[in-house]
Amino acid sequence: MEHWNSTLGSGFILMGILNDSGSPGLLCATMTVLYTLALTSNGLLLLVITMDAWLHVPMYLLLRQLSLMDLLFTSVVTPKAIMDFLLSENTISFGGCALQVFLVLTLGGAEDLLLAFMAYDRYVAICHPLNYMVLMRPKVCWLMVTTPWVLASLSALGHTLYIMHFSFCMSREISHLLCEIPPLLKLACADTSRYELMVYMMGVTFLIPPFVAILVSYSVILLTVFHMPSNEGRQKALATCSSHLTVVGMFYGAATFMYVLPSSLHSPKQDNIISVFYTIVTPALNPLIYSLRNKEVMGALRRVLQKYMLWTHS
Repeated sequence: MEHWNSTLGSGFILMGILNDSGSPGLLCATMTVLYTLALTSNGLLLLVITMDAWLHVPMYLLLRQLSLMDLLFTSVVTPKAIMDFLLSENTISFGGCALQVFLVLTLGGAEDLLLAFMAYDRYVAICHPLNYMVLMRPKVCWLMVTTPWVLASLSALGHTLYIMHFSFCMSREISHLLCEIPPLLKLACADTSRYELMVYMMGVTFLIPPFVAILVSYSVILLTVFHMPSNEGRQKALATCSSHLTVVGMFYGAATFMYVLPSSLHSPKQDNIISVFYTIVTPALNPLIYSLRNKEVMGALRRVLQKYMLWTHS
């Protein structure tokens, strides 16, 4: 069988969800709206948290990181997918594919770990409020911010170098929206069973411990909330936690399907739907879930807008 590589071939062809859709124009328009929403809402949340001093607390420092990750995550995939469809040009260079694999793994892995730290932050705030500023002091907060980026980027670098060293068969078509490990493995000519086990171990390592930590944190939180004497405090705690759990459910469900389930259970159509969900839909919904259900964020947004109006009229 003939092989090709970055010097013999011009790259890969991304046969994403738009090419297989019955209404590609409508789907492209929907993706454009969702991407615009993700850019606007995440960008606005980043701006509000940065500018409003009332939000300079650990919870919103972590939320700002989530918005940054979502903004970058969707920007790695969505603009190219939309432009490829509009220009009828679906190719991606070998180097571009490697970069996309690295960025997707980095941002996905970092967000996975960050969600666990956010759950710990809520646990400390609700279960140990008197010790909150000690347990969540600035050094701890910055450790929570940097650790996901460092661990995820190191893991992503190793997997990117390994997956791109394979020889790929003459067929350059990737039946997927983006360059990602599972669909790339289907093009490799060598036996990839050992590496598939490594990918499975990566998925389990990055997904299961944080997910268990989140479940434990919220189990303790719920027990504490139900014993709160104040009905208002109980409602506020439940509102904050329910929004976080919604994000966790969407993200972990999609990531588990993609990186933990055996390849035999995958199909190109299912993989495309899942990839659209966690690279386009979730980044657009996350800031709305947090901001619309959070009075502090909405109050900060009003203060920032008032400052802007006063500045423009001065």
